[in-house]
Amino acid sequence: MDLNSIFTNKRTGNIAATSASRTDYQRDFDRIIFSAAFRRLQNKTQVFPLPGSVFVHNRLTHSLEVSSVGRSLGSAVGDFISSEYSNQLDQTAQNFYQHNLQNVIAAACLCHDVGNPAFGHSGEDAIASYFEKNEGDLKPKFNEKEWVDLVNFEGNANAIRVLTHQQNGKDEGGTQLTYATLASIAKYPCESVARQKGILHRKKFGFFQNEKSTFLDIAASVGMIAESSEPTVYKRHPFVFLVEAADDICYNIIDMEDAHRLGIVSTSDCENLFFELIRSENQNTGRVEDKLAVLTNANERISYLRAKVINALINKSIQLYQANFSEIMAGTLDKSLLDIYKSGNRSLQEIESFSIEKIYNHKAVVEIENAGYNVMYELLDHFVPAVLKPKDKRKSYDKMALKLLPEQFVYESGSDYQKVLGVIDFVSGMTDNYATDLYRKIKGIEIGMTV
Repeated sequence: MDLNSIFTNKRTGNIAATSASRTDYQRDFDRIIFSAAFRRLQNKTQVFPLPGSVFVHNRLTHSLEVSSVGRSLGSAVGDFISSEYSNQLDQTAQNFYQHNLQNVIAAACLCHDVGNPAFGHSGEDAIASYFEKNEGDLKPKFNEKEWVDLVNFEGNANAIRVLTHQQNGKDEGGTQLTYATLASIAKYPCESVARQKGILHRKKFGFFQNEKSTFLDIAASVGMIAESSEPTVYKRHPFVFLVEAADDICYNIIDMEDAHRLGIVSTSDCENLFFELIRSENQNTGRVEDKLAVLTNANERISYLRAKVINALINKSIQLYQANFSEIMAGTLDKSLLDIYKSGNRSLQEIESFSIEKIYNHKAVVEIENAGYNVMYELLDHFVPAVLKPKDKRKSYDKMALKLLPEQFVYESGSDYQKVLGVIDFVSGMTDNYATDLYRKIKGIEIGMTV
């Protein structure tokens, strides 16, 4: 890939670039911040059910922190590229890497989760399972690629749709972000039928059939390397590794801090795990020990160690990006930056193993996943059969169900696939609370007037 052509300020919706105090890439960040899809992340589960008086991360606070880490990674890598490859860069590229790569990575990190439904991964599973369990009735209504999209619903692909799709009555191009930012969130740049476990860029998929033409335009505009045209597969864009690293750094570490605040993980366990990772990267831990000696508040001690760990992982990710830069640019690197690091660092391996055992399988987490799965499944079952019936065959209860669908999600003149995607747009965009409230109402568990 050519460093001069892997970025562009071209936007979805064919919106022309403007001269303003902000760059086009800074405008991406601001557009995301003010978007409804981003705002709804404040009430979507990250890992733990929102427990009231004890503050833990939701999807929004997670995304803000990932964006902060991403900005640091983008700034350092931008300095590296503009310095080490200055003889290969034209003036526009030199300016981009010095001043705007950090803005692209920060914006991409900010919106990397906007396609995730309520209740975390169980929400994704519920959407996929709904179609899988109703295969007999539903599969004949779709072509092969459309069906594979639905039975493997993927939040990463949904993010591209949320950010680029024109809903009924709304402006063309969705959020109208630059192609540089959109390419940076495409961890799996292939269509659903090309998914293949064990291959990093094909482990999942990155766009629905409805957004395929948009994705092809993005890929061509930023010079992504085509691996296959049928099925459609591209190599990862070089910026993806930075967005992925920022996300991996945050969830590996922040989930541990949340678990400590909730009393799921003891202070000693958390401190030991964090301290060992710091020690593995820095033999001189005297300054850290001196700081801990004056901190008597348990939460403050963990917060301090968390900051030191994140800093260590940022520095390591930058080193690994630089060391593997040729492979990244060639599209041949087959591991994420944190996976490369983890393979040689026992401390990070232990944090991951501990998190799986003590955090992700904790009763409270499993309960919310089970509840969320049922809520999302039942909501789809309320709307999908009704929307797929021809207008003249709909019963009164079908019509009543569809009255609950906001107008921007109704595509009566579209194909069955587009109609179903409209329902998925509505359901996957719900917050945890809204999905639960609507479920209770349509099931008759809670009856009453709300405005």
